[in-house]
Amino acid sequence: MIVFVTFTTFAHITSGAIAVVMGAVTFAVRKGARNHINAGRIFTVAMALSSFLGAMLGLIKFDSFFITFHAGVLGVTLVLSGWFLAKARTGHRGALFMTISFVNFANTLGLVTAGFCAQTLPDQILRGFAAADYFFLAGMAGVALFNDILVLLHKTLSYKHRIAQHVWRMCIGFFIAAGSAFTGPGADAFPEVIRDSGILSLPELIIIVLMLFWLVRILFTKSRRPQMAGV
Repeated sequence: MIVFVTFTTFAHITSGAIAVVMGAVTFAVRKGARNHINAGRIFTVAMALSSFLGAMLGLIKFDSFFITFHAGVLGVTLVLSGWFLAKARTGHRGALFMTISFVNFANTLGLVTAGFCAQTLPDQILRGFAAADYFFLAGMAGVALFNDILVLLHKTLSYKHRIAQHVWRMCIGFFIAAGSAFTGPGADAFPEVIRDSGILSLPELIIIVLMLFWLVRILFTKSRRPQMAGV
């Protein structure tokens, strides 16, 4: 078991690091170009693998990292649905997306329940994490679930709608990966002076700002297929 956990942890960290690098590349290059598509594919695979392995570790280390299970599940559903919506012009009401939506519903419900359970404890800590941590992640999962419902309510999806859904899902997945690498467990790899400076929070802030920039540009451009030059 120790060997399995060690290997899984190494694979989780390695694939997560690749996801962070490829996520940065997709932001830097011209959107829709071949290098953007290739980097996006690598990001999707690496992020899905890292999230899946993180979910496994959350179950294995149940007493101290249980929230990692929920974060991993959310990461998998975000990148898979983001990839799917970027490609699927039709068929978004099929079994794949319906399954993803159900998983998001169950994940949101589980996180809300865990948050309320934590609040009933004297220190409001459940399995190593505060109630606020569970509710924060529940909010992210809830946003994903709400958008899943919006997608399913539409018989057809416009180009802008599909790409906007793709962008925010991939960006939030990137946000989770960057958070794990820079302000989560990965922060231990940096010297204490850097951790205390607050600079490790910048990647997450930059991701959110760029996500909002691209969402505004996609949704409010006059062109049906907006040109997304690299930033």
